[in-house]
Amino acid sequence: MVEIPEPKPTDLLSIGEVVQRTGVAASALHFYERKGLIHPERTTGGTRLYPRHVERRIAIIQVAKRLGIPLAEVAEQFAALPSDRMPSLRDWDRLNERWRARLRARQLELERLQQEMTQCIGCGCVSLNACLVVNPGDALGTEGHGARRLLPIEDGEESRQTA
Repeated sequence: MVEIPEPKPTDLLSIGEVVQRTGVAASALHFYERKGLIHPERTTGGTRLYPRHVERRIAIIQVAKRLGIPLAEVAEQFAALPSDRMPSLRDWDRLNERWRARLRARQLELERLQQEMTQCIGCGCVSLNACLVVNPGDALGTEGHGARRLLPIEDGEESRQTA
C-alpha cells in the first residue's frame, strides 16, 4: 500500500487546483493578487503557484465580502498576518475580534434604523421638521428654507438626491 503524504500548508497548488478547491474564479484570484491579498509564487515560466495556506485567506475574503467589509480593510488586516506561512489560531482570533466589534456596531445601527422606520411608518408626519429618519433634529433647517436633499443641476444632468 502506497502511503500518501500529509498535505502541508506550504505545498504549492496550481491556479486550477485553487479554483477547484475554493470555488473562486481565476479572475478573482488575479484580482486578489493585484490587491495584495494573496501572494502566489512564480515558476521560471511565469506560472502562478499558490501555497496551500492561501485557501484560508480566500475563505476569509469570501466571509468579509458577505459581511460587507471592504477589500481595502481586508488588505489592511492581512498586512498584520504572515504571508509566508499559515496564520496561527491566535492571528485569526485577533482578526475575528476586530470584525466582531464592527459587526456588532452594524447590528446596533440596523436596530436603530429599524426603530426609526417603525416610528416613521406609524407617525404619519408630513413635515421634514419632525421626521426622525430623513431630518433628525431638523438638522437641514439650519441650512435655510427649501429643499436641501437635492444637488444642483450640473452639465445638463437631471437633479439627483444625495441620500
